[in-house]
Amino acid sequence: MNFSRWRIRKFAAIAILIAGSLPAAAQCAMCYESASQAGQRSQRALSRAVIFLLVPPVTMMVGLVGVAFRYGKRRDDEEL
Repeated sequence: MNFSRWRIRKFAAIAILIAGSLPAAAQCAMCYESASQAGQRSQRALSRAVIFLLVPPVTMMVGLVGVAFRYGKRRDDEEL
């Protein structure tokens, strides 16, 4: 693959990621507005829910990175 194809694919990937995040920006404003109008107890519950929903993807990502490093180290040791 030559350099120009690589550049086009990289630009297309970045454009897709940016285009996908545009609708989320409006939702963040709506969430902020509704959370600011909620009571203290509801705000605390929302914060806990966000953390609760964040734990599984972070755990999976850490696990996958750990497996990748372990596999890479094992592969490097076999090459020597």
